[in-house]
Amino acid sequence: MSLEELFEEHEICPCGPRPATTRRVIDRTNVAALIPAYFEANHIADVARRVCTQIDCVLVVDDGSTDATETEARTSGAQVIRHAQNQGKGAAIKTGLRELAARPGIEYIMILDGDGQHSPEEIPNFLEEANRSGAELIVGNRMSDTRTMPLVRKLTNRTMSALISGLIGQSVPDSQCGFRMFRRDLALALLDTASSNFDFETEMLAIAARRGGRIAAAPISTIYGDEVSKIRPVRDTIRFFKLMARLRREMHAPK
Repeated sequence: MSLEELFEEHEICPCGPRPATTRRVIDRTNVAALIPAYFEANHIADVARRVCTQIDCVLVVDDGSTDATETEARTSGAQVIRHAQNQGKGAAIKTGLRELAARPGIEYIMILDGDGQHSPEEIPNFLEEANRSGAELIVGNRMSDTRTMPLVRKLTNRTMSALISGLIGQSVPDSQCGFRMFRRDLALALLDTASSNFDFETEMLAIAARRGGRIAAAPISTIYGDEVSKIRPVRDTIRFFKLMARLRREMHAPK
């Protein structure tokens, strides 16, 4: 028997062990869903219940609501953590990340809003993209069909996405979308970020890019209902440009 036949029969690589050619399949069992919520008593039970039909591990972080958000969330079957005081969306996300990243078997963590703007039925789009590309961060993309998106939001999203994409050197068509999924090790890297409000989601993109991670997109719908936006245009625009200035300095700082 020749050496080639011997290697083939026993599946031996003549240069050493064969490298792994397959990644672990990403599915509902190894993805955790995190839903930050603030005054979402009208929506959180329905949203969390629908997420529970898609993902086995679902955590709601109530960011100090004084309405029935916590009570309603618990009726859904999701786990719930509550802040005693409002700390901001970014802080609520960090609380959830600390909890979920410590759990064994979690490969990815998904974030979606509790106000119904993100459809839990579109979670499979993220799982499909994770299995296709293995991207470190997958961001929802609403910009392929913006017919129902208010003009101001559409222009804001396109402008901010162009600025952020240019800064990090990767195309992110909908950088302002909070519906996203990322690897557990990125979650750990996010815990020490300075941002604690809506700008946290922008800083997440820069951190992923600095780490050399690939950022991909998953198609999702544009949904607007009776929810009241918690974004304050003037305040949050100032925060955005301050953050961009800081990230630009950090991106170009000597390593």
